[in-house]
Amino acid sequence: MLMHKGIGLAEFNALPPGRAVHALYECCGNVTWARKIAAARPFASQAELIRLAERELTALSPGDLERAFPGPVPDPETVAELGRHRLAWMLGPADGYPEY
Repeated sequence: MLMHKGIGLAEFNALPPGRAVHALYECCGNVTWARKIAAARPFASQAELIRLAERELTALSPGDLERAFPGPVPDPETVAELGRHRLAWMLGPADGYPEY
C-alpha cells in the first residue's frame, strides 16, 4: 500500500527530508532521483516539480530506469509520462485531498 497518495504540494514541501524521499521513491523507485527532487524543495507549483522530476528521470541510466520501472527499459517520452502520472497520483489535486 502506498502511503503518500493525494498529499498535495504544500504537504509534500513540508515533509521531513526522509519522508519526502520515501514519497518520491514510491512514485519512481530510484533513491538517487528521489533525493535530488526532495533536496530541490520547496516547489512553487506542481508544474515546477514535474518539470524537474521529468528532467532527472530521463537522465537516469538504463539500469536505473529498469529498476525504477520494471519491465523493458522505456523510451524517454514514456519515462516522462510515467513520472508525470505517478507524481500526479502522489500529489492529487493542488491542495491535496481533504483529511477525514
